[in-house]
Amino acid sequence: MEINSKIEKAKKGDDCAFTFLLDYFWNEVYGFMLKRTENETTAEDITIETFSKAFDKIGSYNPEFQFNTWLIAIAKNVYIDLLRKKKTNLFIEITDTEDQQAYNIADTTPSAEDALIKEQNLSRLLLCIKELKPHYQEVIQLRYFQEMSYQEIADKINEPLSNVKVKLLRAKKLLAEIIERNR
Repeated sequence: MEINSKIEKAKKGDDCAFTFLLDYFWNEVYGFMLKRTENETTAEDITIETFSKAFDKIGSYNPEFQFNTWLIAIAKNVYIDLLRKKKTNLFIEITDTEDQQAYNIADTTPSAEDALIKEQNLSRLLLCIKELKPHYQEVIQLRYFQEMSYQEIADKINEPLSNVKVKLLRAKKLLAEIIERNR
């Protein structure tokens, strides 16, 4: 019965309930995906995406079904989407003309214009990150700019691994909302 009460609290936005659900079901979803992907990084990424989608859509969860079954269904869909993306990226038809054009490209370094656009996009992203609360800024900085693992981040900020995962989920969600709002 405790799971149902945590789900109800999570539906109301209770961060502790989200953390509890993440802790409670993480290994099951991660283990399920690890068996399918046979790759720890991919399984972890899919699991994070699964919880992110689940927490975003928790209001649509139907309590007639087991919560873990719902999470696994989301994980399967995330995995299928990933496979579809990989499949479409792997099998691209290239005509002989396109192949020759690609072969004839003399210089693939970015132009000054490309560099400027990249710099402007990075500046815009950094401004959006600055709108986050400091603890969200920190985990984004450590994960994506310093490329630390989740465990390294947990050790650095002296918090449990599950808290780091939840913070990153929430930070990414909030950042996406800020970016969308600033378009």
